[in-house]
Amino acid sequence: MIFSAKSLAAATVVAVSIFTFQGQANAQTGRASWYALTSITASGERCDPSAMTAAHRTLPFGTKVKVENLKNGRSVVVRINDRGPFVGGRIIDLTKGAAHKLDFVSSGTAQVRLTVLDS
Repeated sequence: MIFSAKSLAAATVVAVSIFTFQGQANAQTGRASWYALTSITASGERCDPSAMTAAHRTLPFGTKVKVENLKNGRSVVVRINDRGPFVGGRIIDLTKGAAHKLDFVSSGTAQVRLTVLDS
C-alpha cells in the first residue's frame, strides 16, 4: 500500500490530537451541543437520539466518556460513535437524550468537562 504525504500528515494530526487529549489527565473542557438525527453515524450504526452516544472529532469509536455539565454538576457517560462537531468552539456533540440528562436541551449548548474512562 502506498501512502501520499498528505494522507500521512492527516493521520499524524489525528494521532497527535488523540495523544494530547489523553495526555492531559484524560480531561478536556469546552462547549457541547446536541443533535437528534436518525441517520447513519460515521461508525456505521444508526443514530438513536435517545441513546447515550456522542460525536467527537478524534476519539476512537467505542471510547466511553464522562460528560459533566459545569453549570449544574450533572453528568452522563456516553460512547463515541460519530464524528463532529464541525462548528467552531465545540468539543462534543451529544444525542438529545444525553443533553436532556445534562439539562441543556433548551439552551442548545453547555460548558462541559470530558473525561475519558478506562475501558
